[in-house]
Amino acid sequence: MRALTWHGKRDVRVDTVPDPGIQDPTDIIVKVTSSGICGSDLHLYEVLGPYLDPGDILGHEPMGVVEEVGREVTALSAGDRVVVPFNVSCGTCWMCERGLHSQCETTQVTERGTGASLFGFSKLYGQVPGGQAEFLRVPFGNTLPVKVPHGPPDDRFVYLSDVLPTAWQAVRYADIPPGGSVTVLGLGPIGDMATRIALHQGAGLVIGVDRVPERLARARANGVHTLDLDEHGKDVGDEIRRLTQGRGTDAVVEAVGMEAHGAPVTKAVQQFAGLLPDAIGEKVMARAGVDSMAAFDTAVDVVRRGGTISVVGVYGGAIDPVPMLTLFDKQIQLRLGQANVKHWVDDILPLLDDSDPLGVDGFATHRLPLEEGPAAYKTFQARQDGMVKTLLTP
Repeated sequence: MRALTWHGKRDVRVDTVPDPGIQDPTDIIVKVTSSGICGSDLHLYEVLGPYLDPGDILGHEPMGVVEEVGREVTALSAGDRVVVPFNVSCGTCWMCERGLHSQCETTQVTERGTGASLFGFSKLYGQVPGGQAEFLRVPFGNTLPVKVPHGPPDDRFVYLSDVLPTAWQAVRYADIPPGGSVTVLGLGPIGDMATRIALHQGAGLVIGVDRVPERLARARANGVHTLDLDEHGKDVGDEIRRLTQGRGTDAVVEAVGMEAHGAPVTKAVQQFAGLLPDAIGEKVMARAGVDSMAAFDTAVDVVRRGGTISVVGVYGGAIDPVPMLTLFDKQIQLRLGQANVKHWVDDILPLLDDSDPLGVDGFATHRLPLEEGPAAYKTFQARQDGMVKTLLTP
């Protein structure tokens, strides 16, 4: 089959690789019909090379049609249409039963001290082949895939794999009071969807902060009060307080994470680790890695006293300088973590109808064949061509 594979920093290629097969009686094989490129894929493309091997198959936002089922699969049959959550979760362990699918005890990567395995996301999370490919082996066929109806286009459902549940959890964790206010830092796919969900759930003021004109315009068209970070710079906190009676917003969704904009020293450390041999680079990332804290520090600044910060942006540093004094003094509540995809599916599915309140049908800015995946990664990383969300079609 054809699959998009990692070969080095900013080097992804479409290769011919062996087709996946049934390995466990509860496995299924899915013929992928759509697979998204996620903002966190760019961390693999740019920073996390020490945790990847050449030939690793990327992608964790797939959906498709069941091609084959293992002999113990009873919940699905060949021909069923499914979305595959990015957490590889069993659905039956102690953690999964409590809605913590991202901490699944069956697939935790215990040798690295991390949570549930993820499709297409490095040795840190199990080195499981991903879904930017023609076919995907999916374990736990009775409990993991989300069966969806035939008929509507893939755009209606594919975001159940990651974007929708991640943004939904981010907003729920933000605990915005009815009619309250929230700042969303970063208007990539997750931040953009978080603004839509916050408005849908009754937030009175949603402020979106980014520096990419196309992202700002897209959010503004949906009723978000947008602020251009390049225009406001370090004064963005003052502007947000001006909009909120001097207090700051009730909540902040931090959807940026480890990106190093405006942090040249951090960026240099990340790049240095990526150039080292894998075994050494891993140790540098694991023990001395440091992220840009610019977005997190902004979140701490702009949230009101007694408010809540929900962190959904991905971090990877081991020695990040967290402003504990300010967090304590402002009595800030902090929630963060990988999305527990299956936990939120029942809440989200009723919204995926023809009324389309979250705008999923038009959410993708680009739809490209799998063979154009390498060019799409390059464009997305450079924030060019108005690219916010790309779906690849094998």
